Amino acid sequence: MKFLFKRRKPPAPVFDAPFRPADRCIVIGDVHGCDALLAKLLGRLEGRSSPETKLVLVGDYVDRGDESAAVLRRLQQMQARLGTEQVICLRGNHDQMMLDFLDDPKTAGARWFKYGGLQTLASYGLAGVAHTAPDEEWIKLRDRLRAAMGPEIETWLRGLPLSWQTGNVFICHAGADPLRPLEAQSSRDLIWGPPGFETTARTDGVWVVHGHTITDHARPNAGRVPVDTGAYATGRLTAALLSSGKVEFVST
Repeated sequence: MKFLFKRRKPPAPVFDAPFRPADRCIVIGDVHGCDALLAKLLGRLEGRSSPETKLVLVGDYVDRGDESAAVLRRLQQMQARLGTEQVICLRGNHDQMMLDFLDDPKTAGARWFKYGGLQTLASYGLAGVAHTAPDEEWIKLRDRLRAAMGPEIETWLRGLPLSWQTGNVFICHAGADPLRPLEAQSSRDLIWGPPGFETTARTDGVWVVHGHTITDHARPNAGRVPVDTGAYATGRLTAALLSSGKVEFVST
């Protein structure tokens, strides 16, 4: 007589690593063209930081809100004044779509417009073109945007890193593939989001702080700290204050 035993699946890994950034940091979620909210949040954070505190922004500075041009100017000037060691601005997928438009306006334009590019153009006093417009019209629009932005902003955007790490805390725009080591992450996953990020725990003890996916209540959860509270739609721009063993949140 044969007995058939169903093989049990091993239990899913539980993330229980301590939260240990090497630096005290303030991480701000997706700004999306909300310069007034960014100014308000920075004002609220003034008394919560020290000269050693790192300010990190997770990307998506443009699109959807009405003040993308002002956001880019503010952050570029802030980083120029305080230095790239003090202010770390990461690149998000919307920032990448804007760069894609500058590189190939006809191919990338329609997609960018669909996800908020028209609001960014409007912040520079420009209007879009029809999706069926000839190549020359797309190129002219790209050239007008480039002139309105100025070379400093474009150069700054192109130089934005995709991630930053302190201790066992990894900060990026959209998330990190839990099945790959940090040094093997793809740029696409970091700015668009990898499969399994929200359902599979990392096994290397690294916490991931990220934006991109809107959350109603920012809070640490199984090795992830989401900081995008949908500022352009909710009026709540959120910052996470990171220190050893502790995460606090401040919102507008």
